[in-house]
Amino acid sequence: MEAAELRCTAAVEQPLPGGLGPRRRLMRDATVLLGRNELRQPVLRVAGGSGAAAAVLSFVLAGDAVRLFTRFAGEGRAAVRVAPDGAQVLLSDCPPDALRRFLRLLRLKVAAGSQDAPPRPRLLDRPPPSFSVISPVQERDLPCGPGRRRAGEERGERPAEVPRAERRPPARLSAEQEAVLRAVRSGKSIFFTGSAGEGPRRLSSTPRGKSRPLLTCCFSLEGTGKSFLLKRIVGSLPPNVTYPTASTGVAACHIGGTTLHAFAGIGSGKAPLEQCIQLAERPGVRQHWLACQHLIIDEISMVDGKFFDKLEAVARAVRKRDEPFGGIQLIICGDFLQLPPVCKANEETKFCFQAKSWRKCIHINMELTEVRRQTDKTFVSLLSAIRLGRCTEEVTRQLMQTAAHRSERDGILATRLCTHKDDVEITNERRLQQLPGEVHVFEALDSDPMLVKLIDAQCPVGGRVELKLGAQVMLAKNLDVSQGLVNGARGVVVGFESEQKGLPKVRFLCGVTQLIKMEKWIIKGPSGVHLSRQQLPLKLAWAISIHKSQGMSLDCVEISLSRVFESGQAYVALSRARSLAGLRVLDFDPKVVRADPAVLQFYRHLRRHQLLSQDLLHTHSEADEKENWKCN
Repeated sequence: MEAAELRCTAAVEQPLPGGLGPRRRLMRDATVLLGRNELRQPVLRVAGGSGAAAAVLSFVLAGDAVRLFTRFAGEGRAAVRVAPDGAQVLLSDCPPDALRRFLRLLRLKVAAGSQDAPPRPRLLDRPPPSFSVISPVQERDLPCGPGRRRAGEERGERPAEVPRAERRPPARLSAEQEAVLRAVRSGKSIFFTGSAGEGPRRLSSTPRGKSRPLLTCCFSLEGTGKSFLLKRIVGSLPPNVTYPTASTGVAACHIGGTTLHAFAGIGSGKAPLEQCIQLAERPGVRQHWLACQHLIIDEISMVDGKFFDKLEAVARAVRKRDEPFGGIQLIICGDFLQLPPVCKANEETKFCFQAKSWRKCIHINMELTEVRRQTDKTFVSLLSAIRLGRCTEEVTRQLMQTAAHRSERDGILATRLCTHKDDVEITNERRLQQLPGEVHVFEALDSDPMLVKLIDAQCPVGGRVELKLGAQVMLAKNLDVSQGLVNGARGVVVGFESEQKGLPKVRFLCGVTQLIKMEKWIIKGPSGVHLSRQQLPLKLAWAISIHKSQGMSLDCVEISLSRVFESGQAYVALSRARSLAGLRVLDFDPKVVRADPAVLQFYRHLRRHQLLSQDLLHTHSEADEKENWKCN
């Protein structure tokens, strides 16, 4: 019955007689229930307030009168018109995923109507008033369900229109994934990391104030990977007190958030602590620090440990609370064996796990080892070795053999991953100029032209896209996952429509030829302002930087590793490929494969304590069994 109940802020607006403005009743921490009355009619019940202000309001949902306004459901807001006179219930501060489930159930139940209800009794036979929580979605509720179709045809009616996406139940998390979600909902601060390694997935729990994991529980988390799990976590928390952030703008855009530096409002964090606190005390920034209850940080490997310590001290000072991070729940993810923090040549790299405040802030550590991007076991094993900085003769042989792989299929070339941004720009500009024909220019439509630099930093596509016939491109957004039109899908421009906009037609490696239309990205700017960019979801793909490739799965990749300059950089580049067959490595040198010794020690330390905790649990379990045997 979870989908039938919603905890949020509710405002009920009811028109007054005589054409006066509506009467508005605001209920914070309201409970909104979807149920049925004694006549089996769908009913929306809103209960909230306390003491003399407590109220319970119920509205019968007649199919013709009900309208849903769901444009901002992704932000936890929606409106339900519940009566023909315009009475409506405004919902806000809802966890987006819970709101979507609630609205889907409401829509389907209202569309299904009262076809299974008994005939309306006469007034004298009316049963006593009742209210029961509505049942979950059943087959007969769906417009394509057999019972629903027959009932509509018999009455000569057309079933209520339900969006195509809602005609099938949404994908469910596995039991193990639900356990991870419950750990987040418990309020503990979590760090979870993904790897391409072997072994079970483990959860280690550290009670507040302790420095070492004391309890380890094993999980086998089947399913959809770190990024999808992170988005589900974001969707399960109230948006008004949840702040998704990431170390880079592109990663932040993927989860609908902002950069960690933009949220913190303290610049680079290199100023003295007192000055950083003053910056965070500015009105717009301070408001976020005080409102935040859940801070999400993605791609944690690129966050400097000194900056993390500064944030922790600022949080306590601004929020005036001595708890770690000022009482904010941290939900942190990333892989420290990938790209390290960016620092100057004369500065020492300090990872977040080396920060003084790391252990007191993080209560749960979870390692995810199942590989989602690659399905080739040989390739998975190779990546596991590369990730740990091991380059055996067999690994070297396999990677050097890829130099003979074809770099072109059906006119689509492999994307070259480069270590330096300058190489990417030069390569793409030169190859575009070499193509014959007219250049087609597509300018972005930005919501605030004064903040173009901020939008550029967080949006995966540029403000100006230049294309020609034959240009190598890649998608920068999921358009149709079922057809393979996903972020990172490779293609070639095969034409332009003749209409005024001249939109490009792209043939993709998956075999689909698609007219590419403008898409919109929503970006969080300073002070929580929402910015947007409308642009083609395409970028030139002769070359792309290793940093910009994070989070992508590429069909065909060509990599030059001769200029690798950071630990983990070779692993990030190689792991972008979906398979060994779609990978071509040029000028490979085993010396470029390396992992930071401090990171390797961190993971060894983590696993050692996990295994020790498992042994302790096993020992206690055996002792309990012996004691029980003696007692019996």
